[in-house]
Amino acid sequence: MQRIRLTSAILAATAATVLGLSLADVTSASAHPGTSHQAAAVQPRVVVLNCLGKPQVKPRDFVLTCADGNSALTKMAWNSWTPAMASAGGTLVENDCIPSCVGGHFHSYPVLAVLWGPAAYQHGKRFNRLTLLFPGARPPIFNGHRWVPGPLTVTYPLWAG
Repeated sequence: MQRIRLTSAILAATAATVLGLSLADVTSASAHPGTSHQAAAVQPRVVVLNCLGKPQVKPRDFVLTCADGNSALTKMAWNSWTPAMASAGGTLVENDCIPSCVGGHFHSYPVLAVLWGPAAYQHGKRFNRLTLLFPGARPPIFNGHRWVPGPLTVTYPLWAG
Protein backbone atom coordinates (compact mmCIF):
# COMPACT_ATOMS: atom_id res chain seq x y z
CA MET A 1 0.00 0.00 0.00
CA GLN A 2 2.85 2.39 0.82
CA ARG A 3 4.43 1.63 -2.55
CA ILE A 4 1.20 2.60 -4.34
CA ARG A 5 0.99 5.88 -2.37
CA LEU A 6 4.64 6.67 -3.10
CA THR A 7 4.16 5.92 -6.80
CA SER A 8 1.03 8.10 -6.87
CA ALA A 9 2.87 10.96 -5.17
CA ILE A 10 5.76 10.71 -7.63
CA LEU A 11 3.38 10.61 -10.60
CA ALA A 12 1.42 13.61 -9.28
CA ALA A 13 4.63 15.60 -8.85
CA THR A 14 5.78 14.61 -12.34
CA ALA A 15 2.43 15.51 -13.86
CA ALA A 16 2.39 18.86 -12.05
CA THR A 17 5.85 19.63 -13.41
CA VAL A 18 4.95 18.57 -16.96
CA LEU A 19 1.76 20.64 -16.88
CA GLY A 20 3.33 23.68 -15.23
CA LEU A 21 1.14 23.47 -12.12
CA SER A 22 2.32 23.93 -8.59
CA LEU A 23 2.24 20.81 -6.45
CA ALA A 24 0.29 22.82 -3.85
CA ASP A 25 -2.51 23.37 -6.40
CA VAL A 26 -2.58 19.69 -7.23
CA THR A 27 -2.64 18.37 -3.68
CA SER A 28 -4.40 21.09 -1.66
CA ALA A 29 -7.92 19.75 -2.06
CA SER A 30 -7.01 16.22 -1.04
CA ALA A 31 -4.49 17.09 1.68
CA HIS A 32 -7.13 17.98 4.25
CA PRO A 33 -9.74 15.21 4.17
CA GLY A 34 -11.49 16.54 7.27
CA THR A 35 -12.50 19.70 5.40
CA SER A 36 -13.91 18.02 2.31
CA HIS A 37 -17.53 18.99 3.09
CA GLN A 38 -16.57 22.63 3.61
CA ALA A 39 -14.37 22.66 0.50
CA ALA A 40 -17.15 21.11 -1.58
CA ALA A 41 -19.51 23.89 -0.51
CA VAL A 42 -17.01 26.62 -1.42
CA GLN A 43 -15.42 25.24 -4.58
CA PRO A 44 -17.47 24.14 -7.59
CA ARG A 45 -17.35 20.52 -8.61
CA VAL A 46 -15.09 20.01 -11.62
CA VAL A 47 -16.18 17.34 -14.09
CA VAL A 48 -15.01 15.82 -17.34
CA LEU A 49 -17.54 15.63 -20.17
CA ASN A 50 -17.99 12.34 -22.03
CA CYS A 51 -18.74 12.00 -25.74
CA LEU A 52 -22.41 12.77 -25.15
CA GLY A 53 -21.61 15.91 -23.16
CA LYS A 54 -22.63 14.30 -19.86
CA PRO A 55 -20.59 15.30 -16.80
CA GLN A 56 -18.57 12.57 -15.10
CA VAL A 57 -16.45 12.44 -11.97
CA LYS A 58 -13.77 9.75 -11.77
CA PRO A 59 -15.02 7.64 -14.70
CA ARG A 60 -13.69 4.08 -14.83
CA ASP A 61 -13.73 4.14 -18.65
CA PHE A 62 -13.48 7.16 -20.97
CA VAL A 63 -13.74 7.12 -24.78
CA LEU A 64 -11.24 9.43 -26.50
CA THR A 65 -12.42 9.04 -30.11
CA CYS A 66 -16.15 9.60 -29.99
CA ALA A 67 -16.84 9.01 -33.68
CA ASP A 68 -15.55 5.43 -33.84
CA GLY A 69 -14.48 4.33 -30.33
CA ASN A 70 -11.04 3.31 -31.57
CA SER A 71 -9.25 4.86 -28.57
CA ALA A 72 -10.29 4.75 -24.93
CA LEU A 73 -9.00 4.89 -21.39
CA THR A 74 -10.06 1.84 -19.38
CA LYS A 75 -9.67 0.50 -15.85
CA MET A 76 -8.98 4.00 -14.53
CA ALA A 77 -8.03 4.14 -10.81
CA TRP A 78 -8.12 7.78 -9.66
CA ASN A 79 -5.27 8.97 -7.43
CA SER A 80 -6.61 12.51 -7.06
CA TRP A 81 -9.47 14.73 -8.18
CA THR A 82 -8.95 18.36 -7.21
CA PRO A 83 -10.28 21.64 -8.66
CA ALA A 84 -6.96 22.10 -10.54
CA MET A 85 -6.16 18.59 -11.73
CA ALA A 86 -7.22 14.95 -11.64
CA SER A 87 -4.91 12.00 -12.18
CA ALA A 88 -5.41 8.28 -12.63
CA GLY A 89 -3.52 5.20 -13.63
CA GLY A 90 -5.09 2.88 -16.15
CA THR A 91 -4.86 1.52 -19.65
CA LEU A 92 -5.03 3.16 -23.05
CA VAL A 93 -6.70 0.79 -25.52
CA GLU A 94 -6.13 1.83 -29.12
CA ASN A 95 -6.93 0.35 -32.54
CA ASP A 96 -3.89 0.23 -34.85
CA CYS A 97 -6.22 0.52 -37.90
CA ILE A 98 -3.96 -1.82 -39.91
CA PRO A 99 -4.96 -2.62 -42.65
CA SER A 100 -8.05 -0.48 -41.87
CA CYS A 101 -9.83 0.56 -38.71
CA VAL A 102 -12.48 -2.09 -39.35
CA GLY A 103 -9.81 -4.79 -39.75
CA GLY A 104 -7.39 -3.39 -37.17
CA HIS A 105 -6.32 -4.80 -33.83
CA PHE A 106 -6.64 -3.26 -30.38
CA HIS A 107 -3.48 -2.82 -28.29
CA SER A 108 -3.18 -1.88 -24.61
CA TYR A 109 -0.67 0.49 -23.04
CA PRO A 110 -0.23 1.38 -19.35
CA VAL A 111 -0.87 5.09 -18.87
CA LEU A 112 -1.12 7.90 -16.33
CA ALA A 113 -3.93 10.20 -17.38
CA VAL A 114 -4.03 13.78 -16.12
CA LEU A 115 -7.09 15.98 -16.54
CA TRP A 116 -6.36 19.68 -16.13
CA GLY A 117 -7.19 23.19 -17.33
CA PRO A 118 -10.55 23.65 -15.63
CA ALA A 119 -12.85 25.98 -17.55
CA ALA A 120 -16.37 27.26 -17.08
CA TYR A 121 -19.23 25.58 -18.88
CA GLN A 122 -23.01 25.85 -18.51
CA HIS A 123 -23.23 23.72 -15.35
CA GLY A 124 -20.06 24.74 -13.51
CA LYS A 125 -16.48 23.77 -14.34
CA ARG A 126 -15.05 21.07 -16.57
CA PHE A 127 -11.54 19.91 -17.33
CA ASN A 128 -10.59 20.92 -20.87
CA ARG A 129 -7.18 19.24 -21.31
CA LEU A 130 -5.99 15.64 -21.07
CA THR A 131 -2.33 14.66 -20.86
CA LEU A 132 -1.29 11.02 -21.17
CA LEU A 133 2.07 9.92 -19.75
CA PHE A 134 3.39 6.53 -20.85
CA PRO A 135 5.65 4.86 -18.23
CA GLY A 136 6.32 1.82 -20.42
CA ALA A 137 5.24 0.76 -23.90
CA ARG A 138 3.61 3.50 -25.91
CA PRO A 139 1.54 3.58 -29.09
CA PRO A 140 3.59 3.87 -32.28
CA ILE A 141 3.13 6.76 -34.69
CA PHE A 142 3.75 6.87 -38.43
CA ASN A 143 6.38 9.49 -39.26
CA GLY A 144 5.63 9.50 -42.98
CA HIS A 145 8.01 6.68 -43.82
CA ARG A 146 7.74 4.07 -41.06
CA TRP A 147 6.26 3.30 -37.66
CA VAL A 148 8.29 4.67 -34.73
CA PRO A 149 7.65 4.72 -30.95
CA GLY A 150 5.27 7.50 -29.99
CA PRO A 151 6.09 10.31 -27.57
CA LEU A 152 6.33 9.83 -23.79
CA THR A 153 3.57 12.40 -23.24
CA VAL A 154 0.64 13.51 -25.36
CA THR A 155 -1.80 16.34 -24.61
CA TYR A 156 -5.28 16.64 -26.12
CA PRO A 157 -7.95 19.32 -25.90
CA LEU A 158 -11.23 17.90 -24.62
CA TRP A 159 -14.61 18.66 -26.17
CA ALA A 160 -16.78 21.32 -24.62
CA GLY A 161 -20.05 19.40 -24.76
